[in-house]
Amino acid sequence: MAFEVPTDTPVGSLDTMTPMIEDLKQQAQRRLRIIAGQIAGLERMVDDEAYCVELLTQSRAIQRSLRAVDRILIENHLRTHVAHGISEGGEAKDQAIAELLKLYELGDR
Repeated sequence: MAFEVPTDTPVGSLDTMTPMIEDLKQQAQRRLRIIAGQIAGLERMVDDEAYCVELLTQSRAIQRSLRAVDRILIENHLRTHVAHGISEGGEAKDQAIAELLKLYELGDR
């Protein structure tokens, strides 16, 4: 029997009470602060009508930084929620797998 995550259930609802791994949380927070600065810089560049290639270069750097945050969040999810779901077995395991598949599908969009 395949378990499907309901469409009205947000991905990540397997075990919302599990805190983030502290080291990964700190890494994500640090990267997000950097990204906030990058976005503010890009906004200033747009205000100053910087050259398009410079704007796009900065935009791509921000996108790469966001992908780095995604990797941290995925690692945390695997080490906490997914590991817990798989060790529990049964429906929790099925839900963990369904969530991973849903995340994989989001990556293909």
